[in-house]
Amino acid sequence: MTGDAPFDQRDGYIWLDGEIVEWKDARIHVLSHGLHYGSGVFEGERMYDGKIFKCREHSERLHKSAKILDMEIPISVEELDKIKYEICEKNGLTSAYIRPIAWRGGEQMGLSAQLTKTHLAIAAWSWGSYFDASKRDNGIALKTAPWRRPAPTCAPTQSKAAGLYMIATLSKHSVEKEGYDDALFLDHRGFVSESTGANLFAVKDGKLITPTPDCFLNGITRQTVIQLAKENDIPVEERHITPDELEFFEEIFLTGTAAEVTAVGKIDDYNYTVGPITHTLRDAYETLVRS
Repeated sequence: MTGDAPFDQRDGYIWLDGEIVEWKDARIHVLSHGLHYGSGVFEGERMYDGKIFKCREHSERLHKSAKILDMEIPISVEELDKIKYEICEKNGLTSAYIRPIAWRGGEQMGLSAQLTKTHLAIAAWSWGSYFDASKRDNGIALKTAPWRRPAPTCAPTQSKAAGLYMIATLSKHSVEKEGYDDALFLDHRGFVSESTGANLFAVKDGKLITPTPDCFLNGITRQTVIQLAKENDIPVEERHITPDELEFFEEIFLTGTAAEVTAVGKIDDYNYTVGPITHTLRDAYETLVRS
């Protein structure tokens, strides 16, 4: 499979609505509801050495996300797990990024979508570090986003819904133009929440502190890192974090399927070291996903 070609022009195979098709033939109609109204949900997963990390948890979350959006995934969790492995094998991949995505089709156009069919595709491709790997030792740079994470009464924040990522793209574009790697979201109340696509952890006085996920996804990687911290006798506190606290943290890192465990070296005007707790949890995570 060609890894440097545009994503819609690559060679390989994608599972689409019950069959494996040529990569370039995996297309949808321009009048699909998901394209016009953002009615789609997706997952991001990684395969390491032939094993999809937290495969079942991701399949279950896709079903949960769809249910929140009043959609129904057309196959079971068990079938979804099986197909993910099949498409990786078909593409000759043992280390890969996997993208299941479900969306409403074009049977109905307008805000009501009662008559639409839920379509499903699963793609997989070779993908290395999400952020610049050369920044591993010094950390990436973040800047506070111009947009904020919405309240759970204003958006389906516990669903991995495609439409919610519009402000992530806008924010990432904004800060990249200023030389930053990613944006840091505050939430609707002004508390620190997460980056555009990864959860956030901070370290102070030997304790790991992470925002309460009450208006953003409680990431699968986030949950894994919290468990790893406990196994390594690192105390964990989940609470609201105010922006003025950022000045006093010693270490900060991001977690996510794509980001894995990525150190942060700078947020706005504050600088951080890639310290011992970041190293410990990054190493523990890298060992776990390949175990």
